[in-house]
Amino acid sequence: MAPPTVSRCPRPGVRLNVATASIDTLEALGDAFALDAPTERKRMLVIVNPYATTVSDRLRNLVVYALQGRYDVDAVDTEARDHATALTREAAAEGYDVVVAFGGDGTVNEAANGLLGSKTPLTCLPGGSTNVYCRMLGIPNDIVDATEHLLRIADHWRPRAVDLATVNGRRFLFSAGIGLDASVVRRVDAHPHLKARLGPYYFAYAGFSDFFRHYMVNPPRISLDVAGRALGDGVTVLVQNGDPYTYFRSIPLHVAEGAELDDGTLAGVVLRTSRPTVMPTVVWRIFSRRARMVRHRQVDGFTGAREVVVRSHDGRPVPLQVDGDYIGDVTEATFGIEPGALRVVS
Repeated sequence: MAPPTVSRCPRPGVRLNVATASIDTLEALGDAFALDAPTERKRMLVIVNPYATTVSDRLRNLVVYALQGRYDVDAVDTEARDHATALTREAAAEGYDVVVAFGGDGTVNEAANGLLGSKTPLTCLPGGSTNVYCRMLGIPNDIVDATEHLLRIADHWRPRAVDLATVNGRRFLFSAGIGLDASVVRRVDAHPHLKARLGPYYFAYAGFSDFFRHYMVNPPRISLDVAGRALGDGVTVLVQNGDPYTYFRSIPLHVAEGAELDDGTLAGVVLRTSRPTVMPTVVWRIFSRRARMVRHRQVDGFTGAREVVVRSHDGRPVPLQVDGDYIGDVTEATFGIEPGALRVVS
């Protein structure tokens, strides 16, 4: 298999549209962490989504230059959907020591799918609007801090195995939703410029808009089976492989309980109804630091699941999203778990 086409980035020159303090810090990081004596460096492939919310050519070069202080770095840009998956498969075959996904959660998801079952670990840098998986792994959400974090772990290299969840054969890292949640993601994905400009506020607007259009009157009804046991039915099912479900800016949004990245099980909830009298208290519990979502009278929760099946009651297709990406409308979704299928370093 041919190796990926890569570019080796020289020391940055002219400064562009990045904060001066960040530029100065990134330019200094590579020198500060440079090794005094020649030594074997780990081979790192940085996969960059150039269309991610906070990524630019200038920032890409600054980050890669800084990482060269401790790693033998190659960088390559993604060019289309699922390109990151193909690139990480090639990277594993070529013997790279680590792959860095520099983009949003969709880029990280694609990279993880390419490394499934390989010994090459994945890590990431925040380049999207939310960066849920980065934060779950303990990587800072600030690009300068995250770059420094990756430089520091070169001296404390401890890859670990984590789980990958699945739905209808598609792997995901931390969360999936079917129903209202996925309807919002579908709406947001259709307007990437508004998503980039307004961030979580556009998600909030899309949520209210889709609720009033499709879920206040005659919403789709879906049933939920956990390990062959009927749990109930509702309008939305959320499934988690880790916690939190997502973030609103810096606020973690906790939904299911008992979701861990490495326990070999799934957790989740089903929302029974989307009546206007119910939704305000549901939203309040999601944002609350103390109130528990699973204690809501219109929510059923589950933990310790290895298989979850969601079906449309009337055959009406229902939207499905994984890791914040809309992947289509389905009448049935079968969720599973692949314990220890992915290696990460953070």
